[in-house]
Amino acid sequence: MRLALLETGHPPKRLHGRFPSYGAMAAALIGDGHAFARFDVTAGHWPDAKAFDGCVITGSPASVYDATPWVIDLLAFLRGLDRSTTLIGLCFGHQALAQAFGGQVARSERGWGLGLHAYDVVERAPFMDEADTIAIPVSHQDQVVALPPGARVLAGSAFTPFGVLAYDDRPALSFQCHPEFRPDYARALTDGHRAGAEDPALVQAALASLDGPADNDRVAGWIRRFLRE
Repeated sequence: MRLALLETGHPPKRLHGRFPSYGAMAAALIGDGHAFARFDVTAGHWPDAKAFDGCVITGSPASVYDATPWVIDLLAFLRGLDRSTTLIGLCFGHQALAQAFGGQVARSERGWGLGLHAYDVVERAPFMDEADTIAIPVSHQDQVVALPPGARVLAGSAFTPFGVLAYDDRPALSFQCHPEFRPDYARALTDGHRAGAEDPALVQAALASLDGPADNDRVAGWIRRFLRE
């Protein structure tokens, strides 16, 4: 497939040069067999949608409900896509798809989600395997709080009820977690996280959780099979 990687954020400046871009992380997650092109939409770079079979929307420190010009443009871009366009959303991308298609995203009253979080599988789609739970790094305050029409929950938790979404009216799959964040980046991002200024114990617990086994590769398999199907 020809996939446009819509980069909606970048690793923080304190980690500058140590890790790949978010678009590169997403491409590595999805793997070979696809033609990728990266577009920094925060800088106003947009693909010709007709030239691609699908789009991958990356993570970002931005909020989808803010009146930031490029965020407004992103939501309009997503709404304007042909319904046959395949879509993958990662964290902010997950929220952007929900917001664009009629759902609601808000700052969660549960606070920051950091570290390794487990989601329970509540519906097993054909591209998924036999796993009952997945444990994947997270880093977010915002969450989807109301589902858009046509969306259904595949996995979630008490902290993140709408953790993995699929759509009945278009080929779209999204994750509130970060399956593209490998352990070294997840740990570097969490260590020194701004949430630690208010709650150092949260960051320490998140770092400890990242020592546990993660299911990034399993979820990568879900995404690859979803794209094949």
